Amino acid sequence: MLDSAVRRLKSFLVRVMCLPALAAVSRQTAPGPLNSLYPSRYGFGRIYARVILSVGLAFTPLYPVFAENSDELQAVSPASQMNAWRFRVWLDDKEIGYHNFYLVESGDISQLHSEAEFEYKLLFVKLYDYEHENRETWKGDCLQSIESSTDANGKPYTVSGHLRTGEFELAGNEGTETLPECVMSFAYWNPAFLKQERLINTQDGEYLDVEVSQPVLEQREVRGEMQPSWRYSLEAGPLKLDLWYSTNDEWLALESEAQGGRTLRYELL
Repeated sequence: MLDSAVRRLKSFLVRVMCLPALAAVSRQTAPGPLNSLYPSRYGFGRIYARVILSVGLAFTPLYPVFAENSDELQAVSPASQMNAWRFRVWLDDKEIGYHNFYLVESGDISQLHSEAEFEYKLLFVKLYDYEHENRETWKGDCLQSIESSTDANGKPYTVSGHLRTGEFELAGNEGTETLPECVMSFAYWNPAFLKQERLINTQDGEYLDVEVSQPVLEQREVRGEMQPSWRYSLEAGPLKLDLWYSTNDEWLALESEAQGGRTLRYELL
């Protein structure tokens, strides 16, 4: 009897109170985790978040973080450069999870490992949970391979892509697609992605048209201190988000407007 009442309450809260705010979360992180916080039967469709999301940022060398979070990134040569971007994720003033990015660079080859986990509760009821993991290999600004897996509240997504001779072969939930030889994902950690006209959504593999505004210089609070930063506005279909970079091109923050007038934001740790 009690279990049945809890299930009915959860269903009511999801449909009536929380879906409007969370709908955008799933379509913004992903380009990772923000792609699909909601089941399609509620009409919110597939897509990152499209920010992750898919989900990385002051530039912080942090070897211990790699040792704890990404075992395979420990075996790198002394000449490799290791960096980490770790974000606390908020929906308005409610913390809902994290999105972390770990990068190893050796010459013109880079390996990225990102992971995100969101959970939204109202009182004692868990309304939504989301897990996303993505691994990419880059040569310069050209993606060489991608492997991602996502559990969006029980709905699975996978993406697998590899550079072949003269083309990039990409497979997602909707099938296989052949793309140009040099493509990019929503690589927030690399400002070069802002110059692209199309980007790969790392959650579902969709190849999206994007538009990016000219940068605007403004003050932004990062780790408790105000600093000058460049703000870019990006649009990709229904996804609209703002990104902030330092004057040295270091990723600092991300924000996206959620339905219902709420704000999804990444806070750099």
